Amino acid sequence: MPAVNTASLPDIVFMLLFFFMVTTVMKDTDLLIKQQIPKASEIKKLEQKKLVSYIYVGKSKDGKFGDVIQLNDKIAEIKDIRNFILDKRSKVAQNELPRLTTSIKADIKNEVGTIFDIKKELREIEALKINYSANPSARIQ
Repeated sequence: MPAVNTASLPDIVFMLLFFFMVTTVMKDTDLLIKQQIPKASEIKKLEQKKLVSYIYVGKSKDGKFGDVIQLNDKIAEIKDIRNFILDKRSKVAQNELPRLTTSIKADIKNEVGTIFDIKKELREIEALKINYSANPSARIQ
C-alpha cells in the first residue's frame, strides 16, 4: 500500500491560519457618546488592560444636555457604577484584586460635578485605584 502524500498539508494549515486571522474580530467598546479626550504631557501606559474597568463620560450624541456616562456598551447612571465595578471584581482572581484599576475617560468639557459624583461612588465601594485617560500632546521644549 503506498504512503499518503502529505505535500499539501502545510498549504492547508496556512490557509486555515489565514482564515482565522482574517475573520477574528477584537472586541472594542462602541462609543455612544461624543468625546474629546484631554491632552497630557506626562502619561503612563496601563500594564494589564484586562484588569481595567473603563467609565466613559461625555455628551450625548443625540444632542441632549448634560453629561452622559457609558459603561461597556450601555448608557448608565451614577448608581449603576457600583454594580459595574462589583461585577468586574467577581470575575477577577483574588490575588489580582489589588491591581484592579478604574479608568475614567472623560470629555475635556465635562462638568467637574459629574467626575466628583463618579469618584464618590467609587470611594463608597473602595475602588480607590483610579486612572484618568489622556492623549499624548506634542513635546514641550
